[in-house]
Amino acid sequence: MRLAGIRPSPASWVPSAAWLAPGYAEWQPPAALRGQVACLWMSVIPDRPHGSGLILPDGCSDLIWEQGTGASVAGPDTGPFTAAEPAPGAVIVGVRFRPAAGGQVLGMPLSELRDQRVPLADVLPGQAASSRLDAGMSPTEAAASLLDLTGRLVTDSAADHAIAHAATLLRDPAARTEEVAGLVGLSERQLRRRSHAAAGYGPKTLQRVLRFQRFVRLLDASPVLPDLADAAVRTGYADQPHLTRECRALSGQAPAALHRLRRPGPGISHLA
Repeated sequence: MRLAGIRPSPASWVPSAAWLAPGYAEWQPPAALRGQVACLWMSVIPDRPHGSGLILPDGCSDLIWEQGTGASVAGPDTGPFTAAEPAPGAVIVGVRFRPAAGGQVLGMPLSELRDQRVPLADVLPGQAASSRLDAGMSPTEAAASLLDLTGRLVTDSAADHAIAHAATLLRDPAARTEEVAGLVGLSERQLRRRSHAAAGYGPKTLQRVLRFQRFVRLLDASPVLPDLADAAVRTGYADQPHLTRECRALSGQAPAALHRLRRPGPGISHLA
C-alpha cells in the first residue's frame, strides 16, 4: 500500500547533485508523512572525515540504510552514541521519526530499542520491503525503498494522539508532567506507560532531551561559543551549572568541547 502524495521515483526526495557532495542534508518529508516523520536525511562521508561520529540524544528514532552495511533501526538515545566512521564516499540515507511516533509506526514498544542500533530485519521480520534493503543496492534504490517502507508502516499504524500532544507540550522546559498528563486526558501513570511505548522513555526524560536539543541548536547557530549563563536562561535551564551538568550527562562533553566538536572542518559542506 502506498500513501497518497508519495512519488515512486527512486530519486524523488534526494536532489541528484546531493549524491556527489560530501556532508549532511535534511529534507521535509511528503505531506502524507509529516505527522509522524520529522525529516528525510542523507550523509555522504567526505574523503577526510572530520569529527568523532558523536550522535546526541534528540528524542527521535530512525530507519537507516548505509552503503555496504545495510538497513537498521536507531532507537532513541539517553546519552551520547559514537558511531563507527564509514568509509570515505559511503552514502547513508535515513528517515527520522518524530518524538512519540516511532513506537506506533514500528508496531512495538520503543523502549525495547532504547540506546540500541538493531538490524531492520530483526525489528520488522515480516516486512518484505525490509529484506530488500540490502547492503549492495544503489543509494537511489535504497532511498526509494526506505520511503516506500515508511509509507506502508505509517498507513498500517495508529498514532497515539495524546502522546504526540504531550511531546509537543514537553518542549516547554517549564511544563510539569502532572499538568501535561491532565491536559492530554491521561493519568500520570498512563502518560508514563504510553510515553515509554511511543517515545522510548518517560515524559521527564523526553523533556530533558528536548531541552538539551534546544541548547544544541543554539550551539550550532553560534560561530563562537555563546555566553553560557545567557544560553542557560534562553534554553530553559535553571542556571549555567545546571546546563553544564546536563550537557556532560547527555553528550559526554562540556559545552565548550561540544561546540568545538560540532564545528564543520575544512572542505566539509553541510547541505541545505
